[in-house]
Amino acid sequence: MVVGTQAIDVDTLIIGSGPGGYVAAIRAAELGQKVVIVERDFIGGICLNVGCIPSKALIQAGHLYATLQHGNPFGVTVGESKLDFAKTQDWKQHQVVEKLTGGVEMLLKKHKVEIVRGEAYFNDNETVNVIDGDDSHIYRFKKALIATGSRPVEIPHFKFSGRVIDSTGALNLKSVPEHLIIIGGGVIGAELAGAYMNLGSKITIIEGLDHILNGFDGELIQPVLNNFKKNGVDIITEATAVEANQTDKDVTVTYEVDGTTKKVTGDYCLVSVGRRPNTDQIGLNNTDVKLDKRGLIEVSDSMQTSVKHIYAIGDVVAGPALAHKASYEAKVAAAAMSGEDAHDKHYVIPAVAYTNIEVATVGETPQTVAEKKLDAKSSKFPFAASGRAMTMDQTEGFIRLVTDNPTGAIIGAQIVGPEASDLISELTLAIENGITIRDIELTIHPHPTLGEEIMDAAEVAAGLPIHI
Repeated sequence: MVVGTQAIDVDTLIIGSGPGGYVAAIRAAELGQKVVIVERDFIGGICLNVGCIPSKALIQAGHLYATLQHGNPFGVTVGESKLDFAKTQDWKQHQVVEKLTGGVEMLLKKHKVEIVRGEAYFNDNETVNVIDGDDSHIYRFKKALIATGSRPVEIPHFKFSGRVIDSTGALNLKSVPEHLIIIGGGVIGAELAGAYMNLGSKITIIEGLDHILNGFDGELIQPVLNNFKKNGVDIITEATAVEANQTDKDVTVTYEVDGTTKKVTGDYCLVSVGRRPNTDQIGLNNTDVKLDKRGLIEVSDSMQTSVKHIYAIGDVVAGPALAHKASYEAKVAAAAMSGEDAHDKHYVIPAVAYTNIEVATVGETPQTVAEKKLDAKSSKFPFAASGRAMTMDQTEGFIRLVTDNPTGAIIGAQIVGPEASDLISELTLAIENGITIRDIELTIHPHPTLGEEIMDAAEVAAGLPIHI
């Protein structure tokens, strides 16, 4: 090993180049800092390389293939449809992932951010050792930001190997499995279930809770469940995965449900039961950075750790493990590290599941209203009454507003249906800015659009519905 014994002095050291790290690096550079960013794997992190982006590429391909396979009501015929999955994977990797990660690397270089390859380990509160193969260099920093993300949880008797795969493995299969078994019906499991269902796989989901898509309420996910059932997906809830036994051709999963031991055999078993923060292998035990019992780094609302010149963001701190949360926190941390009086002042964070029928939520829900005993109500407008949804042949689902009774302010919103992932942004903006149902009513929305149904939902909330 070649060891650099002389420490290299840097102003700002950022560990991890995912949607938290690279955003922080660019913003810190814009604010005048000289930045070094350390990355052990891929520029862009999990999200751009083996997470958010490639999964949406496969989901999009699945939507198109399913439409062509099952026909459509539009009178459009294109002949026999075939799937060249190798070409799909090639497009996903070279035309989507590599273009985005290449763009991020270009932006880092444009802002004169130095990219250092290797794994970072804290020696103490002031220095980090970066190891890349046989090379090792010590960096002494004035400020540091930890943005090391998270990794899939591995459960007993389901070691990631061969036909037992994590989400990264599921995104990089060489062929579409005839039968994909998924342990864990959370967002990642449900999204990949929908993608491979549309690409032609038989899907079995084994979930420990009494429902899938934890974090979304039962009414909201019902259209998703109906769609899964319609497409032959088996969902087994309140079940415990026991073990996996592989051959060179398949994998058999043993599970327990209702006190009975059962087995199911498929081509692959995807284990998607959650993620854990990458804080246990970066030498934090050599520092005074405090962690909670879950291994998350404790931070202030300026993203500052217990060591005043070390900051942390994203999946390594409390809150949902979402890329957009990490990017938001990155801007707060970069400003704080630049000496600004910056604080995390967000009120709500939207969450989306890109299932075959999309689901999105932000702010309060009927359940939290009941739990908190808020003086609020829920109002819904169905996509079945939307002219635009009809023209798209996507009328399942609804928009639901949760509004404060005394003021009429929108304090929560949920959407299940077409383009829920895009529509939720207007409602997030509304909540953050205290916008009322009256404000939405008086805002002219273009017709015919899906977005105008937010206006229709506001009219329902006001007791003055036009279209239902």
